[in-house]
Amino acid sequence: MTKRILVIEDQEDNRQIMQDMLSHAGYQVLQAMTGADGVAMAQAEVPDLILMDVMLPGMDGYEATRRIKATPALAHVPIIAVTSYAMDGEEQKALDAGCDAYFSKPFSPRVIVAKVRDYVGE
Repeated sequence: MTKRILVIEDQEDNRQIMQDMLSHAGYQVLQAMTGADGVAMAQAEVPDLILMDVMLPGMDGYEATRRIKATPALAHVPIIAVTSYAMDGEEQKALDAGCDAYFSKPFSPRVIVAKVRDYVGE
């Protein structure tokens, strides 16, 4: 069964990059553009992993992560924060919100795909 990755990202270019690299690696990619839409999609689809942008319109990625992790059916789903907002303390803030890992942009597609495989396999 193909693993499903939910990408929650407001920037179209970044969503397309993630779509291309993850689909090329054999994953099915779901997309949401806001934190609220990402929470709703996670609840409806129960993906195998979530790539979460931190800076989102409306509900930020930290709050979206907290809401997803507070949902019993989703608590097990790994969430990887992927953000260009790489200030001191941001990685710890993401981990405190419930993220399982953290990457800053720009990122190496190979590194992201390798991390996804670490969590969900191929």
